[in-house]
Amino acid sequence: MPGALRAGVAITDDAGNLVELNRPARRVIGLYGVFGEIFHAMGAGELLVARTAADGDDPALRDLPSVGTHMRPNIELVVGLQPDLVLQMGGRRKAGEPLTALERFGVPTAMFQVRSVEELFSVIKRLGVLTGMEEKAASLMQRMRADLDRVAARLEGSTSLPEVFFEVRYPNLLAAGQGSVVSDIIRLAGGRNCVADTRKLVRLSEEKLIDLDPEVYLLQQGAMNPAPVPIAERTHFRTLQAVRNRAVHVVDEHLFSRPGPHIVKAVEMLAEILHPERCKEERSCAAGDIN
Repeated sequence: MPGALRAGVAITDDAGNLVELNRPARRVIGLYGVFGEIFHAMGAGELLVARTAADGDDPALRDLPSVGTHMRPNIELVVGLQPDLVLQMGGRRKAGEPLTALERFGVPTAMFQVRSVEELFSVIKRLGVLTGMEEKAASLMQRMRADLDRVAARLEGSTSLPEVFFEVRYPNLLAAGQGSVVSDIIRLAGGRNCVADTRKLVRLSEEKLIDLDPEVYLLQQGAMNPAPVPIAERTHFRTLQAVRNRAVHVVDEHLFSRPGPHIVKAVEMLAEILHPERCKEERSCAAGDIN
C-alpha cells in the first residue's frame, strides 16, 4: 500500500523511546546533517523542510531554511515549520535537550546513535518505516552492502591487520576510540584501531601515542581539526613508524567521522591505503596527501 494511504507507523529509537506517528512523516527536520544525506541517498530528499547552519555548503541542503545548530536549534523556528518529525543524533550529553523542548509543543521526535555500520543500517531502516519508504531504505542498504561486500572480497585471505591511529584533533590530542564509527571503518578496511579505549573519543598524551607506535597514522581535516599541523613539523613524532615509513594520511572529516551513507567511500579509501596490493581495481577515492 502506498505510504500516503497507510495508517500509523512506529519504531523504538536509540534512547529507548517508542516513536508513534498517525501517518508516515512527510515534513522532516534533521538536527544533524547526516539525516539529510540519508534521505537524499534514499531518493526522498523532498521530505526535508529545513537544515542546520552547519549544512549550508551541502548543495542538496543549502536552499532549505536553517534552524540553527545541531545542539542549539531555534525551537520557535522549528515549530513554525510544522514538521511531522524531528530527528536528532545522540552521542553528546545535551543532544536530547532540543527534543525535550520540541515535545512540549507536541512535535514528534526521535533520537538515534551510530557507532558502527550496522547501527547506521538500523537507522536507515527505521527512517524508512517512519516515512513509509521501506523499499527506498532497503534499496539504499542493499547498495551500501554490495559496495562493502566488494571491499571484503578484495581483502579476503589477507592476514595483515595494520595498526591504525586516527587523529580527531591536534594539539590537545584527541583520538577515535573503539566506540566510534571510525573504529568500525578501520575494521571493515582490514585494519585495527590501536586505541583500545571503548569510548568514542579518547584524550591521549603524546607519550601514550609514541608507546602505541601505529603503523598507519590518519589525521582528519574538517570542523574539529581545521588546519592540522603537518607531521613534518611535529618533531617529537619522528620516532613513530608511521612517520618513518611515510604512512601518514590526511583524510576528510566528513567522510570518516559523520556516520552517513558516504562512510562506504571511507572504507574503500582506507582499504586502498592499508592494502594497496589488493585494491588496485575499482578504486573509488584517492588517498589523502602524505605529510
